[in-house]
Amino acid sequence: FECFYFLGFFTGQMCRQGKAPDMAEVRNRLREIVGASTNWKDHQQALAERASLSQNLAKSQDELPAKTMKDSAIEAHLPLGTQPALREKYLNYHNSVRFGRILEDLDSLAVLICYSHTWNEELQRSPLSIVTALVDQIDMRQNIIFPDCDIKFTGHVTWVGKTSIEATMHMSQYQDGAYTDVLDATFVMVARDPENKRAAFVNPLKLEGPEEEAIFHQGEVNKTRRVELSTASLLKVAPTAEERTLVHSLFLNTLDTRTVSFRSRVLPPNSMWMEDAKMKGLEICHPQERNIFNRIFGGFLMRKAYELGWANACAFAGGRPTLVAVDDIVFRKPVEIGSLLLLSSQVCYTEGIHIQVRVHTEVLDPLTRQHNTTNVFHFTFRVEKDIPAIVPQSYGESMLYLDGKRHFDETMRSQG
Repeated sequence: FECFYFLGFFTGQMCRQGKAPDMAEVRNRLREIVGASTNWKDHQQALAERASLSQNLAKSQDELPAKTMKDSAIEAHLPLGTQPALREKYLNYHNSVRFGRILEDLDSLAVLICYSHTWNEELQRSPLSIVTALVDQIDMRQNIIFPDCDIKFTGHVTWVGKTSIEATMHMSQYQDGAYTDVLDATFVMVARDPENKRAAFVNPLKLEGPEEEAIFHQGEVNKTRRVELSTASLLKVAPTAEERTLVHSLFLNTLDTRTVSFRSRVLPPNSMWMEDAKMKGLEICHPQERNIFNRIFGGFLMRKAYELGWANACAFAGGRPTLVAVDDIVFRKPVEIGSLLLLSSQVCYTEGIHIQVRVHTEVLDPLTRQHNTTNVFHFTFRVEKDIPAIVPQSYGESMLYLDGKRHFDETMRSQG
C-alpha cells in the first residue's frame, strides 16, 4: 500500500508530517480508543464505565459498513538507530535485540490494526474489546536483529469472519541504506463486547482486485488448516499408523539388550531423556503488566514464554540458539492481575540442528490450589553445533514428542 491509514486524524497528522508513528504512539492510541489510562485508579474507573458502550454494538454483521484492506493498513517505526536511549529496553547480552520485546510490539500492532478495521469515526470510544486469540505463525527471514538500526513494522487485515480478524504483519530493518525483511507474522484476533464477556460482530472485508482476493483466500486456507490441526490433535485422536511405528521404534531403541524385560531402559548414545530437558518459571502478575482491558498483556506472556523457551534450548544445546519460527500460540484463558503464573518449558523434539520447544503456562489459585491452562507456545530454534537427540520414556512424553514433530514439520513446510 502506498499510503498507510492510521485511524482518522492520527493518520492525517502523521502523513502530513512525513513520518510514521513509533510504537509508543501505537500504545497511546490504543488507550485513547478504549478509554484506558496509564494511572491505575483512573484505568479501573474507565473500564467500569465501558459497560455503557454496549448500546453501540451491532446486532448483526450486516449493520456494519464493509472496510477495505487499505482502511487497516498501518506503518509504525521502532527507532533504535535514531533514538539511542530506546535501545536499553531492547538490548540483550549478545548485543542483539530481545525478541521477546518484538513479540510485545507485534501484539500491540495487531490489536491496533483490528481497531483500524472496525473504527467508527462517529464514536469517541470503540465498544469492542479486541483481544489476541492465536498467533498462527511467525517466520524469521533474518537471523540477527541489530540493536542500533531502525525497525519498521507494516501490516493490515487479511481475512475477516463474523467476530474474528486475521492481521498479517511484516517487520524489516534499515541497514546499509535499505530495509531488509526480518520476519512475517500472522495473528488472529477476536472481538468481544465492552466487558469482554461475549462475542461481538466486526465489519466485513471488501476486496479490491485479484491480489486482495488471493490474500483473503490464503486467510481461508489458514482457517481450514487450523481447524484440521485441531481436529487431529493428539489430545483428541490416536496417533497415525506411521507415528505409532515411530514411537515403538524409539521404545525398542532404549531397551537393554542384556535383559529380556520391557522395563530395562538404556539411554542411546548422544541422547537425553525428555525428563531432563525441561525448565520452569514463575511470574507474579502485577498491574504494571496489564493491557488496556485490565488483564495481563498478551505480549508480556509471549515475552516470558519465549525467554524461558530460549533459555531451555540454550541449556539443552550448550550454545546460543537462533529462533526459526513461532507457531500456534493459543490464548485459552485471560490471565488476571494478581495471578500466580506457572511456566513449564520442554524440549520435545529435535532433528538435525533444530530444537522444538513447547512452553505451557497455567495460573495457580493459591487458595483452592486449582491449576488452569492459559497458553501453549511452540518455538523452533536452530543451533550451529551437534545436539543430543531427545528421547521420551513414557506414553505421555511420546505424545509430546509427536506433537513437537508435527509442529516442526509444519514449520519446515511453511518455510519451503
